[in-house]
Amino acid sequence: MRSVCVIGLGLIGGSVLRAAAAAGRVTWGATASRADADAARQDGHDVVDLPEALDRARVRDALVVVAVPLPAVEEVLRALPEGVRLTDVVSVKGPVVDLVRRVAPHARYVGGHPMAGSSSSGWAAGRADLFEDAAWVVTAEDDADPDVLVDVIKLALAAKAHVVPTAAPEHDAAVARISHLPHLMAAVLASVGADGGPLALSLAAGSFGDGTRVAGSRPELVRAMCEGNRGALLEAVDDALGRLGAARGSLASTGGLAKTIDAGHAARVALDNRSARTDLTMDLTAPDALRALRDLGARGGRIVALDGSTALARTP
Repeated sequence: MRSVCVIGLGLIGGSVLRAAAAAGRVTWGATASRADADAARQDGHDVVDLPEALDRARVRDALVVVAVPLPAVEEVLRALPEGVRLTDVVSVKGPVVDLVRRVAPHARYVGGHPMAGSSSSGWAAGRADLFEDAAWVVTAEDDADPDVLVDVIKLALAAKAHVVPTAAPEHDAAVARISHLPHLMAAVLASVGADGGPLALSLAAGSFGDGTRVAGSRPELVRAMCEGNRGALLEAVDDALGRLGAARGSLASTGGLAKTIDAGHAARVALDNRSARTDLTMDLTAPDALRALRDLGARGGRIVALDGSTALARTP
């Protein structure tokens, strides 16, 4: 099994390190946070400084996982050794692809993004089973290194996630709607609730708590991912504003909200009822494998197992 070097030991990076170690991988990490480094060492993990971590990755031909916020990615990329196997867990992919091509074109890069987390942060918030049954995006671009693509798929499966292959632009458009917009809406909802005064907050219950949970995330992390996906998020915000505007117009003119409420209910029911599936196998060495992988992801499919170069995939 390939060794894993994780750069950044917060919630996601710390969970990747734990999950890889639990799967029997040789692991080590580096972090700019003294507190996270000390806590990880106390839990028995090997934590060294960045130059040593990356040099060890070069010597052992390890997979390097960049798990720092987007504004810190460039500094890590500039330190990478020649030809390193590289992936990341950053929540926006287009800017990372651009940075790798500009700063570290020598890296053998395949992007990743596990769709799991919480409003807490830091090493203490992580856990080895964070990714169990979660979607883990893997970018199957036309120029993806096939060996590293398999490395990243194996890492995700070792963490008990399922792999959703796609391309960077499609990933960014999707997460703008189901991750970044919800963070923005949660911030707005929390502010609107707070402006209702002490009585409103004293009455806040499940719906308000569910809708504002991610507003408890560290603001600098939320800003980094949302601002880093500016173009796609603007489109999602425009869509949301259009729907809110239509709801307001209907409420003001007729007093009715049926169209808005019914559409939301139908969308939620569809999300909850994605149980039907079809199993298929995919040869990752086939000439059209990368296109087939992207098509699988576009259909809502995922890879759930890997046998050599043959992937077992499921589609809804």
